[in-house]
Amino acid sequence: MLPNSPVRRLVAQRVAQGILLLFAVSVLIFGGTQILPGDVAQSILGQSATPEALANLRQELGLNDPAYLRYFHWLGGILTGHLGTALTTRQEITATLMPRLWNTLFLAFWAAVVSVPLAIILGLLAVRYRNGPLDKAISGFALASTSLPEFFLGYLLILFFAVKLQWFPSISTVYHGLPFVERLKAIVLPATALVFVVLAHMMRMTRAAILNVMQSAYIETAELKGLSALDIVRKHALPNAIAPIINVVVLNLAYLVVGVVVIEVIFVYPGMGQYLVDHVVKRDVPVVQAVGLIFAAVYIGLNIVADVAAILANPRLRHPK
Repeated sequence: MLPNSPVRRLVAQRVAQGILLLFAVSVLIFGGTQILPGDVAQSILGQSATPEALANLRQELGLNDPAYLRYFHWLGGILTGHLGTALTTRQEITATLMPRLWNTLFLAFWAAVVSVPLAIILGLLAVRYRNGPLDKAISGFALASTSLPEFFLGYLLILFFAVKLQWFPSISTVYHGLPFVERLKAIVLPATALVFVVLAHMMRMTRAAILNVMQSAYIETAELKGLSALDIVRKHALPNAIAPIINVVVLNLAYLVVGVVVIEVIFVYPGMGQYLVDHVVKRDVPVVQAVGLIFAAVYIGLNIVADVAAILANPRLRHPK
């Protein structure tokens, strides 16, 4: 149960806004795939296809129907759990997509397990030793990590740890039935690249949020009581800075799931990103639409979680006068 009426109202508003936004995104995804250049039927049958064969395939795929009818037919399938049929393989998209989604979530989960606690710890250390050598070293690392694009980090990891040291494989091959330890070994490099991508942002936001709270009057009171700097940060500053920290952590978790496309392509990881790129090349529109909508749903859903967490972490909303 949510604590009170204002909180329930705000949470309901965020959820309703998220649903409306997802509907709008579905329209954009469908419309964007429809205006892509080229002919889907021609792409499937090849350049040697006869006009009769092309016409028959367009009729079979429903390409001759008005766009709005095709959209509502697609949306109705989505609402009933049917993502459509892949044009290139004629297989149900749901059946082929779910293992890929699981692989992406597995990779994102382990990247988050490492990056989230590490970012908070580094942020706390930077505040504890503010303007000191450790703070400057952490800030310098964060700046360097933010400046390097993720594909460059991925290739650097492959060069040093896969090619030169040969500690980990350069191609992250995972499949059903692979032992858990082997699966973890296969994702070490792509997960490390993702950790570098999101770690700096979370750490810098943690540091900024806590430093903002450290200027409050109750922090001065705690200092006058003789509490150590670590206790002040841990017991007073961190709990009151938790809302923006939760926001940035959840948004980076959304990026871990949605922004893995480049990393998965570099490491040939069989996840959603690699699946999307493969079918963009083949111009398999139903697959592109399904993957795009799932990415949008995950991102919007985690944004809603971040908003709700920030609302629940606000004592002025939880205990109104």
